[in-house]
Amino acid sequence: MHEYENRWALPDWHSRLLWCKARNTQAIRTIIDILGEDEARKAESSYLDVLHSIADEKFYTGTSAKVTQLGCPHDRKGCTERVLSIAKDTAVRKITFEIGMGERGTVDFILAAVEAWASKNYPVTVELQAYLNRTENDLERVVEDGVMVRVVKGAYSGDVTDFLKIQGRFKSLIERLLETRSEFCVGTNDSDLIEWATEKASETSDRVEFSLLKGLGDQTKLEFVKHGWKVSEYVPFGNDKTAHEDMRRMHLRHLEDMGRRPTP
Repeated sequence: MHEYENRWALPDWHSRLLWCKARNTQAIRTIIDILGEDEARKAESSYLDVLHSIADEKFYTGTSAKVTQLGCPHDRKGCTERVLSIAKDTAVRKITFEIGMGERGTVDFILAAVEAWASKNYPVTVELQAYLNRTENDLERVVEDGVMVRVVKGAYSGDVTDFLKIQGRFKSLIERLLETRSEFCVGTNDSDLIEWATEKASETSDRVEFSLLKGLGDQTKLEFVKHGWKVSEYVPFGNDKTAHEDMRRMHLRHLEDMGRRPTP
């Protein structure tokens, strides 16, 4: 298989293993994201297998899950139990665990869940989307509960669609996080926001991690490391890559339509 075919995601366990090792040697943390919407119990088992592998190989790596993979919204009780199982395992193994946001209908469930896990001292990071009107209040809520935040623009359907307005909201959330003195992640491949955030957080770089997607910003990731920033890369893997790859290609077309270039 040609390297370009694996640009956005990796097809299997072995390729993921080799990729994470290579990135770790470059001081880039990897975050494993399993693709596909398998039956919920099977998805839980897959995540636990990944955690065991991370621990056994002693990778500089975390994992990210979506509640839709684990039973939400149809089986919220079961989903809570499955994610709690994963959260417990990550805490025992001292592996970072992130919950990604999906459609707006899952936001309340996700926030309630991460607050419950934080109350049990399970470290968890939650993704907050700049294009939702509610996010400013949600940020205050989760930071108060000791939950780490990763700020993203949003990839589904939000309250705001204007590109510049979303950028503005993104900046406001970062500014608020800098005021709280909390550690947080900047999750974007937007070169304008990256440049702005590195300048804004230059005196507090120890509290900030930049999270970029596999297949974008490879030069930027290495520049981050060179200048002492913490950086992570989302590494999706699995046989069901089509939907993820389509989203990435759509992102590039959107940039082209706006006359913008991807982050190098």
